[in-house]
Amino acid sequence: MKLLKKIGLVLLLVFIVAQFFSPEKNQGNTEDLTAFLNETKPSPEVKTILETTCFDCHSSNTKYPWYDKITPINFWLNEHVEDGKKHLDFSKWSDYSIKRKDHKFEEIAEEVEEKKMPLPSYTWTHGDANLSDAQIKAVVDWVNQVRMGYALAPKAE
Repeated sequence: MKLLKKIGLVLLLVFIVAQFFSPEKNQGNTEDLTAFLNETKPSPEVKTILETTCFDCHSSNTKYPWYDKITPINFWLNEHVEDGKKHLDFSKWSDYSIKRKDHKFEEIAEEVEEKKMPLPSYTWTHGDANLSDAQIKAVVDWVNQVRMGYALAPKAE
């Protein structure tokens, strides 16, 4: 029994010390999204969907929940954000070529239609990120509209 108490005490001490360490926050400027929003012109409904389901992990500005202050949860969240930005970063939209933008929009439609995005681990704690069929349709319709514009855009030589 004394061994279990010692192990428990050590684990508690490690947990307490760990609280003094946390990853760097993903808190950029919301103006980083201006290029994306101006170019793709989402409707107010789609913009709200993007704000509640996409931008936390796919931009330079994450709105962190209260439990982000707890280590090791904050490291887990940070890993999700970094992985999301690696695949698609709306804050760097102006750096993407037309071909890449079109491909990213193709992936957005596919991921949303197949209900792979937003991730279940995100929707567990963000109930408003669970997309209805009507919201999915609104996003896919918007994606298709933007992709038509990219198809008509002059090709770089």
